[in-house]
Amino acid sequence: MEKDYFAHETAVIDDGCKIGKGTKIWHFSHVMEGSEIGENCNIGQNVVISPRVKLGRNVKVQNNVSIYTGVICEDDVFLGPSMVFTNVINPRSAIARKDKYLTTVVEKGASIGANSTIVCGNKIGTYSFIGAGAVVTKDVKPYSLVVGNPARQTGWMSEYGHKLIFDEKGIASCPESGEKYRLEDGKVSKII
Repeated sequence: MEKDYFAHETAVIDDGCKIGKGTKIWHFSHVMEGSEIGENCNIGQNVVISPRVKLGRNVKVQNNVSIYTGVICEDDVFLGPSMVFTNVINPRSAIARKDKYLTTVVEKGASIGANSTIVCGNKIGTYSFIGAGAVVTKDVKPYSLVVGNPARQTGWMSEYGHKLIFDEKGIASCPESGEKYRLEDGKVSKII
């Protein structure tokens, strides 16, 4: 049976993986058993995808990213170069904690910047934006912009990745798409 995805000859893909049509897996990457990768994903060089990781459609994984067991990325997620997920809160070399992995969910359209660390057990909200080098230690609200160590919210982002500036009525427009957003009770929603 001919595969309908591309894998560079140096990539290692273990048995029992599901890889969607149109996905590309580049140099020296390793996709481990039981992982599911959706259609039209791009897996950069030197990426590790641990057992049972789930990636939705159109997920972009840049070079040198580690995605550990317990991570679920929904559609259209961007994982920046050298960012990393954890999967155990209190790791010790001499103590096996494979039954203690925590789930981390990265919701649709979220972007995680280069060299960021996502501590396990947190939810990264829809279309949120994690700045480069941030260390995320708690849930991130949809559409929020978080930066720093520990990561703190400094603003809100549009679905096109632009900072939103809200007027006195709590309305903002994306400068690229023209889409409008409402800020109400500490939450942002797109006006349809």
